[in-house]
Amino acid sequence: MSTEVFQTIATGASNRTTLITMPQHATTSANDENLSALPSRAARAVAFIAILVSGALGGALGFAITRASCADECVTASGVGLLVGAVCAAAGCAVLVVLALRAMGEWHEARDRERAGHGL
Repeated sequence: MSTEVFQTIATGASNRTTLITMPQHATTSANDENLSALPSRAARAVAFIAILVSGALGGALGFAITRASCADECVTASGVGLLVGAVCAAAGCAVLVVLALRAMGEWHEARDRERAGHGL
């Protein structure tokens, strides 16, 4: 048995009604409620640690470049270099981590759909 859904589509001045038939497996089952798009805690912990390490290395690099390019005692400039390097490196790593975690989520979702028999 299938579920019938009516949808009205407005095209210019005229309206038309289209009948959309959805297959029965489109309903939710008890197994679907256990599925989650969130990455595992371990993946999120590794991602967080990667962002922290990246920020620390970026800060060290920014500090070293500023200190090497300064002739005198440049405490303020070295601090700014440290801060800018840390923020830029952590932000760049965070972008990559978010993309990687989303990709992992999509892979798991596709695998779970195949196991549930829903197909793509």
